[in-house]
Amino acid sequence: MQITDDLNRLLEIVPPSVRQNLIRHPERERLIEIVMDLGRRPEARFPSHAEYLCDRPVTWDDLSHCTSRIGDFSGDNRAGIEQTLHRISAIRNRTGKVIGLTCRVGRAVFGKIGMIRDLVETGGSILMLGRPGVGKTTALREIARVLADELDKRVVIIDTSNEIAGDGDIPHPAIGRARRMQVARPELQHQVMIEAVENHMPEVIVIDEIGTELEALAARTISERGVQLVGTAHGNRIENLMKNPTLADLIGGIQAVTLGDDEARRRGSQKTVLERKAPPTFDIAVEMLERERWVVHECVSATVDGLLRGMQPTLQVREMDDHGNVTVTQERYSPPASRNAPPALAPAETVTPLSAPGLRGLRGSGKMTPVPSPSAPASAAAQDFEQLLDASLAGSVGGGGLALASERGPDGEDLPLHVYPYAIARHQIEQVIRTLTLPVAVTKDIDDADVVLALRSHVRNQSKLRQMAKTRHVPIHTIKSGNPPQIARALRRLLHMDDPSTPEVPDLSLFTSGGSSDELEALEEARLAVEQIVIPKGQPVELLPRSPKVRKMQHELVEHYRLKSNSFGEEPNRRLRIYPA
Repeated sequence: MQITDDLNRLLEIVPPSVRQNLIRHPERERLIEIVMDLGRRPEARFPSHAEYLCDRPVTWDDLSHCTSRIGDFSGDNRAGIEQTLHRISAIRNRTGKVIGLTCRVGRAVFGKIGMIRDLVETGGSILMLGRPGVGKTTALREIARVLADELDKRVVIIDTSNEIAGDGDIPHPAIGRARRMQVARPELQHQVMIEAVENHMPEVIVIDEIGTELEALAARTISERGVQLVGTAHGNRIENLMKNPTLADLIGGIQAVTLGDDEARRRGSQKTVLERKAPPTFDIAVEMLERERWVVHECVSATVDGLLRGMQPTLQVREMDDHGNVTVTQERYSPPASRNAPPALAPAETVTPLSAPGLRGLRGSGKMTPVPSPSAPASAAAQDFEQLLDASLAGSVGGGGLALASERGPDGEDLPLHVYPYAIARHQIEQVIRTLTLPVAVTKDIDDADVVLALRSHVRNQSKLRQMAKTRHVPIHTIKSGNPPQIARALRRLLHMDDPSTPEVPDLSLFTSGGSSDELEALEEARLAVEQIVIPKGQPVELLPRSPKVRKMQHELVEHYRLKSNSFGEEPNRRLRIYPA
């Protein structure tokens, strides 16, 4: 990366005693800001530490020396040095006199956005999050240059405090061909945002520090007009915006909704829940945890929906080394232990089947993976971690108050078996567990589940559930209804306590070619005939006339139950007859 900072221009405005110490300082290239407060020693701040620059306290003359060499302070008490990116912020007393200065070093870092260049080129709106000083404005400036110079887009920068393009009427070369609109007063930023869209026909609007509700609403208006947005907001994580009513609209807004009985039962939640109010203003969010370590959310709506439902997302972490090489890893978000604890990232669970660190039960033993594949044995550290985890979970209360200790199943899997119910009443499963004393625990988090137990009728059109289960290598076991006998049969079969010769209840979608309603209806007819007449009563059944393609699917379904069937009759009345075993 190429860095341009014009540091000498900033050092020219500070008192000579401060300037001489910084010129000779070995870490001057890493200087973040110079702080001068009346009656205190001047201080230089670096990424890892801060140090005093001289023993003499700052005087009125020192402050006047600085303010006389810079431009006028704006309404937000910020000023700059013409055609540089440096920012000088003032602290005033109650009478309006300047009693303190923060001289922030502005740097143009070319190549800064190598970590997210692929996202910038997609044309989606991008929101940059991070604490002050982590480099949001620097990244914003480079994104504007790349969009204008390398992608040939019409870019307009809303530069409220002249921090993106520098002070003065001529913008800094670091923004390339992008145009800059200055803002007379900070409270008018939302008006200038709308004016830029209406008057200058931009393809991209770049905004720094979206901080008010009016600015958030203006950003939504711009996004709905088809203009790409690139902006920043203060906040470490998306969760901070979700809890901030002023800026929550940037990620779609949050509202409380009341669910119907069926939907609440399907979700296994209370009737009043929080949901996203509208599509997010920004399609992509980037959490700048450190200067060279960013967390990317390529689909903000999916992340917000998951967090509102209590699911912790798997995060995409991008890091850049000193040579500009970018590495992308997947890490599991670990919630803080207390409300005041900082957010933490934990290594993601490995998704390869068999002996995968972090996986438990049937999934961890590899007995219920879609595609078996070999894997290396777990390391000693991972085995020690698993033992500690099992010990901490021993005696924990599972679903329905049943104390479940860690033990081994018939195939060597860890017990209890963690089941995630979908569209099945939780109390019904807990009742079966208590009655049969099964080593099963009910979980509300699919990430902790060994298997999903769901109603067949609800899974049929739930592609999202199937996708979630597929990415986590969690098998889905379906049952016809949520009554206790069906649940008991499913749990006993999952624990290998049932007769293995009895065929498993099939997922009808596996037998269809296109998944049309006619095909599913015909297969459901065959399934009901087998389960309600042929098997229990030992009587043959004739089905309704169907096309040759659908009859073939019905034959395959009957074979799944280890029964025989024949087609008879003439077209178009040719139909299937199913015989008992």
